[in-house]
Amino acid sequence: MKPVMKKDLHPKWHECKVSCDCGNSFTVGSTVPSLKVEICSACHPFFTKKQKFIDTAGRIDRFNAKFGQSSLSDIVKKKKSKESPSEKSEAL
Repeated sequence: MKPVMKKDLHPKWHECKVSCDCGNSFTVGSTVPSLKVEICSACHPFFTKKQKFIDTAGRIDRFNAKFGQSSLSDIVKKKKSKESPSEKSEAL
């Protein structure tokens, strides 16, 4: 008895053109005809050996807005402003 295989089960395979924001483009095989990427091997710091700061969605700004940007001096001031337990016991 022959195994029965389903027809049209897998998606169509295309030659996919990948376009990067840096202007580089190359071709790969994929189920979609084209892709757009932000970083490729031509501009990624690991491959180029150059450090590059990328903040795509303002993530650092969102973090600082949510948690605040406190410096070491602010933390020390907060600790000093709190009373130590020995001072509390003396006041009673």
